[in-house]
Amino acid sequence: MIGLVAVSHSRALAEAAVELALQMAGARPPTIRVAAGGPDGDLGTDAVAIAAAVDEADSGDGVLVLMDLGSAILSAETALEFVAAPERVRLSSAPFVEGLVAAVVTAVGGADVDAVAAEVRGAGDAKRRQLGDAEAPASPGDARGSATSSAVPAVSGVVGDALSFETVVVNPSGLHARPAATFVKAASRYDAEVRIADLDAGSDEVSARSLLALMALGIRPGARVRVSASGPQARQALDDLRALIDDGFGER
Repeated sequence: MIGLVAVSHSRALAEAAVELALQMAGARPPTIRVAAGGPDGDLGTDAVAIAAAVDEADSGDGVLVLMDLGSAILSAETALEFVAAPERVRLSSAPFVEGLVAAVVTAVGGADVDAVAAEVRGAGDAKRRQLGDAEAPASPGDARGSATSSAVPAVSGVVGDALSFETVVVNPSGLHARPAATFVKAASRYDAEVRIADLDAGSDEVSARSLLALMALGIRPGARVRVSASGPQARQALDDLRALIDDGFGER
């Protein structure tokens, strides 16, 4: 599994962001190291400390570095001169908190460092789309086609080569961050391409492996959703995901 490094001017800020992200990770989180504060413990960043954090986080699968702002970016770039394997390190332009949460969930799903970097790159765009900014570009998990309620297949039916089911989201808060993360991790366990659409909203289908795309749907309690899957383990994936949704993700 890839490692992550959180670079911030403030240790308190970085540790709080890491704590939030780890709430989504489950029992086997990725290795995360914090490199925060200046050399004297004040606000600032330290390239040498960042390099040490990167080396500690690198298990051989690569490291993604997320930064807050300003000199954190310059310090992270400088740190690449000191790390043991700079070719395995990626610096992310993603928003610090949203990017860290998405990186943790995507890493737990088994994605490599380039795939995680690509996923979190759209973190800011996903928030803008969720708030209704029509100019926001598509994020990595976005639709391949429309899945509106005017073209709804039968429950537990087949869409093209994909199996599917429809059900209602019953947990009190809908697919907010924690159940969305649980859904993504479950979908990522199977050798199947899984997609989900909010039928009530007439949304496009999005990848069930993308936390950002799933949260951008803004699926609310009581929403009717369709989940489809194709691939060798499609049926197992759908059985698991339906049980999660119908159980309310343990929140009822």
